[in-house]
Amino acid sequence: MEPLFVIVGVAVLVPVIALLVSYNRFVRQRNLVRDSWANVDAELQRRYDLIPNLVRTVQGYADHERRLFEQVAAARARALTETGSPARAAEAENELVRGVRSVLGLAEAYPDLKASHNFLELQRELAITEDRIQAARRFYNANVRDLNIRVQAVPSNVVARWFGFEEADYFEIEEAVREVPSV
Repeated sequence: MEPLFVIVGVAVLVPVIALLVSYNRFVRQRNLVRDSWANVDAELQRRYDLIPNLVRTVQGYADHERRLFEQVAAARARALTETGSPARAAEAENELVRGVRSVLGLAEAYPDLKASHNFLELQRELAITEDRIQAARRFYNANVRDLNIRVQAVPSNVVARWFGFEEADYFEIEEAVREVPSV
């Protein structure tokens, strides 16, 4: 009777342990995705804080570009208030990035602005911030990929379904600044 008890015990215990291990891995991966999203959000906030300074600096040289500055301010406000999915945040971010590119493009038309130390410093800070955003985005997307693979793969997809684990959205945005300006 004892061998039968051991076999039944093992047959019950192994799947329960596998279920617990799988559940705990899902929890860990979900928390990694949330944590890495917080890192992306922090870097985006850094960009949001730089943009008003950049706009004010450029505005002093190109005051007649008021419509562009208003569009950038509106895009920044939308990006700041977007708290939905990463996909919706990416839409708002891409709109903001296009506006920032337009502001940076004004430097070509204004040689004094292009030579301004303040403008160059802001542009450099923005380029560094963009690098940090892209690094945080890649880390976030890698965590999302790992979670999504587990949600889709057999047998972990059964555990995901039972406990309500879902796929996460990737965060794809354009870069506002591709290179650091030479000072």
